[in-house]
Amino acid sequence: MNLIFDYLFGQYSTYDTLDIILEIVAVFFGLLSVWFSKQNNIWVYPTGLLSTSIFVYLLFKWGLIGDMLINIYYFIMSLYGWYIWTRKIDAEHFTPITLVTKKEHKISAYIFISTIIFVFIVYQIFGKWTSWTAYVDTITTAIFFVGMWLMAKRKVENWIYWIIGDVISVPLYFYKGFTFTSFQYLIFTILAVFGYFAWKKSLDKKLQM
Repeated sequence: MNLIFDYLFGQYSTYDTLDIILEIVAVFFGLLSVWFSKQNNIWVYPTGLLSTSIFVYLLFKWGLIGDMLINIYYFIMSLYGWYIWTRKIDAEHFTPITLVTKKEHKISAYIFISTIIFVFIVYQIFGKWTSWTAYVDTITTAIFFVGMWLMAKRKVENWIYWIIGDVISVPLYFYKGFTFTSFQYLIFTILAVFGYFAWKKSLDKKLQM
């Protein structure tokens, strides 16, 4: 049992106690945020803002620039998404759940490619091409950037991007030594699958009305 515990959490022996507590708190609010998103609940954004704020601090301290950029982007897009989700399209209805249009698919591709170029430049500047994880970070950052934008636009397909990015992030964060965050992405993956079917079901009901 001790061997398993040491394997999973041994790296935390060198971390500041405050950082460990902050990571756990950030994970907790991150999980709440995804749960609220699955429920199509506006609280996805306040809880998400708390989680990303803490992670920006921690990731900057740990020197994980790519991951920090993801969370800065999450923070900005959370503010944007909060506005979109509360914006009324008429006197009675808020922005609805919909499918991605052809134009939005093109914008998603643009965001994906632009993000890869941007992260590549940032990693060059900060000299972060020191491990294979940097290359994976570049891809996951682009995936999550698209997913966050589509979630803010209330598009069903946002969950597909989250699922792909979360699946990649589970072993990635474990390899980096952040077990709690790795567990968070494992739960994110499960919630994202349920979120996709929940949003799809909600959309199908509206189309049948």
